[in-house]
Amino acid sequence: MFDLLYKNISRYIDLPEEEFNRFAAPFQLKKFKKKEIVLSEGDYCLFEGFVTKGCFKIYYLNENGFEQTLYFAVKEWWITDIDSLVNHVPAILNIEALEDSEVLMISKRDKDYLYKTIPQIEKLFRIMNQKSSVALQRRILSLTGKTADKRYLEFLRKYPGLEQKLTQQQIASYLGITHEFLSKIRKKIALEE
Repeated sequence: MFDLLYKNISRYIDLPEEEFNRFAAPFQLKKFKKKEIVLSEGDYCLFEGFVTKGCFKIYYLNENGFEQTLYFAVKEWWITDIDSLVNHVPAILNIEALEDSEVLMISKRDKDYLYKTIPQIEKLFRIMNQKSSVALQRRILSLTGKTADKRYLEFLRKYPGLEQKLTQQQIASYLGITHEFLSKIRKKIALEE
């Protein structure tokens, strides 16, 4: 499980084994059953989590009470409500396991301590936050500037194989459309192939 974490952070920084062991020490492995809630809107997010197994949906409820999925977190993705974690405000996001899953979790306090004791860790999370900001910007541009057909094809490229694990409703929530409209898109694309 820590091998996966090491592989992930090695994409961004070079951390000697001894320092990696100090970095990994505060992480705790948490297991979640399918449909288990990791974070609920209104609670305070006190963690960041690295997914080692499974899949999560990160979503919020819009003003009409409908789910709007921001993203799915699969193996080697990170989960948190960054606004709640950083600003110590109630979470607006919900995080739910879509299948039996495992996450390496670290508290904000432990992460802040690592910033002070291992300088490379601050660089690691700065790079990861930059990449997350780019992904968020691309997601916003996709939602506001692309057709639902193009967003669906983008979803298939971004999450290969995930479509088989999700319900039509979950995919539609991510795309910002109804599941009925998703059915029409799928039929249209099938006819074009």
